[in-house]
Amino acid sequence: MNSPAANSPAPVILTGDRPTGPLHLGHFVGSLRNRVAYQDEYRQFVMLADAQALTDNMDDTGKVHRNVVEVALDYLAVGIDPTRSTIFIQSQVPELAELTFYYLNLVTVARLERNPTVKAEIVLRGFERDIPAGFLTYPASQAADISAFKATLVPVGDDQIPMIEQCNEIVRRFNRLANKDILVECKALVPEIGRLPGIDGKAKMSKSLGNTINLGDSADQIRAAVKQVYTDPLHLKVSDPGHVEGNVAFLYLDAFDTDKAALEEMKAHYTRGGLGDSIVKKRLDTVLQEMLAPIRARREEFAQDKGQVLQMLKEGTMKAREVAAGTVDEVRRALGLSYF
Repeated sequence: MNSPAANSPAPVILTGDRPTGPLHLGHFVGSLRNRVAYQDEYRQFVMLADAQALTDNMDDTGKVHRNVVEVALDYLAVGIDPTRSTIFIQSQVPELAELTFYYLNLVTVARLERNPTVKAEIVLRGFERDIPAGFLTYPASQAADISAFKATLVPVGDDQIPMIEQCNEIVRRFNRLANKDILVECKALVPEIGRLPGIDGKAKMSKSLGNTINLGDSADQIRAAVKQVYTDPLHLKVSDPGHVEGNVAFLYLDAFDTDKAALEEMKAHYTRGGLGDSIVKKRLDTVLQEMLAPIRARREEFAQDKGQVLQMLKEGTMKAREVAAGTVDEVRRALGLSYF
């Protein structure tokens, strides 16, 4: 495949995950499989956001650092190639914390509190007014992560668009202060298939809700989870007409079944009646088993040498630091903080 880099610098993407647990189907459909494709077209930085994860996990820091390598294994298993994507650990790039500190002077507390994404996450976590300051100021931290690599594209869900907007506000304000364009604005890259619901039908597949199918799950774990998948509560008899809308089994099939013609026939049969949920779930189990088996096998292979995985992370982090340090040097000079 021809890369834009052959004639001009490839656009830069920044993406990543909080390492608070294993990655699941929601991550796969929302971001992971796109990252595999992006690495052929873009210069991609993939961040293990361990520092950001601490903003609401300071009572269990072990959960965060234990999962850094586990999430890295998921990356490798799905096909993210460290020779084509730079995979790095956020906390080991101190330049990001330095940029965050500067950017906090470019945004008000009131503006942070108005950020719709932050407001929604505060409600979700039940913080009320006991909000960790690090959590509240996450938009400044994310702006540092993005701008440090001068990323122009950031893959996010619809719910994260306000974060991208606030990042660009900070970038514009800094550039006005510097009287030149040092930082670059970015655009949200929203995937065609957005958030995947949990197996229980709730709006979000989430580790904390326990409604996930993880990428590293065994065949038996996948089979057991599929049996619990929410379908149509009104579909009481096989002969009853069923509803496809809101039916998690069909939502998953839409996301992962490659035989679209056969799937449409199954939907039509289910809608007119005469097709049981067990048949739909059997198809879903087959699809997921075939898709996840090679991912699980690669993950187990990489897991045999976690030292090599750490070495890969070290090398990626060194590359990321080099890029971030260049941006920090420009920022310091613009602020008059280069004395020697």
